[in-house]
Amino acid sequence: MAETAQTVSFPVDTPSGPRRTEVTYRRTGAGEPLVLLHGIGHHLQAWDPVLGILAVEHDVIALDLPGFGRSPALPAGHPYDLPSMTSSLRAFFEALELDRPHVAGNSLGGVLALQLGQDKLVRSVTALSPAGFWTEAERRWAYAVLRGMRATARRVPPERLARLAATPAGRTAMGCWIYARPARRTPEALIAETEALRGATGFEATLAAGRSVLFTHEVADLPVTVAWGTRDRLLLPRQGVRAKKVVPGARLVRLPGCGHVPMNDDPALTARVILDTAR
Repeated sequence: MAETAQTVSFPVDTPSGPRRTEVTYRRTGAGEPLVLLHGIGHHLQAWDPVLGILAVEHDVIALDLPGFGRSPALPAGHPYDLPSMTSSLRAFFEALELDRPHVAGNSLGGVLALQLGQDKLVRSVTALSPAGFWTEAERRWAYAVLRGMRATARRVPPERLARLAATPAGRTAMGCWIYARPARRTPEALIAETEALRGATGFEATLAAGRSVLFTHEVADLPVTVAWGTRDRLLLPRQGVRAKKVVPGARLVRLPGCGHVPMNDDPALTARVILDTAR
């Protein structure tokens, strides 16, 4: 059901003045706009398991964040911190003439979604295992896992990656940190996301900017859902309780049996949480 990928170019601010950047996205469905934001090292295809369900009710726009997937890195001098990335997303909305879309994000995309809500740039927010509610020890753990995944993605030769992806055991070995049911990934999806992680030009800059990220603001006057997989091994589920304390107006939802990227583990449940929030 997903449409062919498109690109859009728009200006962003840098220390040397406005520079243009480009973002790759896919758009499908009809209804109120719903923007989908993936996590660090991932790409827009992370949303493929739920895209068709969401598109029944929404004009769905899934994008590769700058420096990830097929979107090139941000121009030199443009940081990857939370305010700057939010500003880039505002420019993306303007380029596509999106007037306060709904937004759903996972991990990095989750904290970006919450910041967009705090800035009143969206109509509703669904944050799936969002970053920014960790202790320092939990952040270090997540970073160690992410760096290990990145190192593995860079180290595994293409022919070995293809052999691993061809078997359930191989897919489990490659995806166990972010999926509760990694064997459900298709070989093609696993290969594509490993290649996306290997080639992510924004990975290191995003990690560096994230060291100081703690989300501490209320998100008022719009529907907010924070959802957490009970089998999240990257950002532990107890962080959802902290998120609820920071954003007391949010609905906190447990996703039974889901890992860090719940769209793959339970597409129907994940889509229902997003649709319920947008309604």
